[in-house]
Amino acid sequence: MKKSIFIAALFGFFALFVQCMNKPDNKIRYVAIGDSYTIGTGANEGEAWPDILTNNLQKAGTPIELIANPARNGWTTQDVIDHELDIYNKSEPNFATLLIGVNDWVQGVDSATYHRHLNIIINAMQAKLPDKHKLLLVTIPDFSMAPAGAQYSNGRDISQGITDFNNIIKQEAATRGLKVVDVFPLSKEMANDKTLVADDFLHPSAKEYALWEKIIYPVAAEMLKK
Repeated sequence: MKKSIFIAALFGFFALFVQCMNKPDNKIRYVAIGDSYTIGTGANEGEAWPDILTNNLQKAGTPIELIANPARNGWTTQDVIDHELDIYNKSEPNFATLLIGVNDWVQGVDSATYHRHLNIIINAMQAKLPDKHKLLLVTIPDFSMAPAGAQYSNGRDISQGITDFNNIIKQEAATRGLKVVDVFPLSKEMANDKTLVADDFLHPSAKEYALWEKIIYPVAAEMLKK
């Protein structure tokens, strides 16, 4: 009798084990692609908006993990193509965000080249996603609002230049049916509130990144419900 009970329990455990092994993994694997604005330059570790976004989604019950954030200061769309996409692909994401372009503009990359590079990046990111619409685009902030911003203008109108690049981002979002969050208007508040600017007088502070996350969160949360 005891042996029969033991065998039955063993088979039950084995069946449960097989069921668990075959159960699909519903974990959302998030990868954030970008530059200093994505890595959170100007804030402490864990205060970048992708980190805040992940934490808030987890608190709301979304099973999400920030698998990778390979963004770096000063990186352009070409750097993303050369260095970040490989990490992105190896991370096997099923949700991603993209904020890139400020350094292209600072370095004098023309709109046509930026647009071409952006298309390469979006195409590659969508190709890896099981659901191609789980890519969230974020616009470039207006860094001219920061005290040190003007020194990177090279005599050009920063706000207009960034607006032109943001229009390209919005155009691609509309063409592909992707969601886009516009942080450009929020970034203008840095001109009147210095607590929104980091100690380097150029990048956003943790407080500013948190404000971005507040408008990114509802869009991301809605996307991840589907």
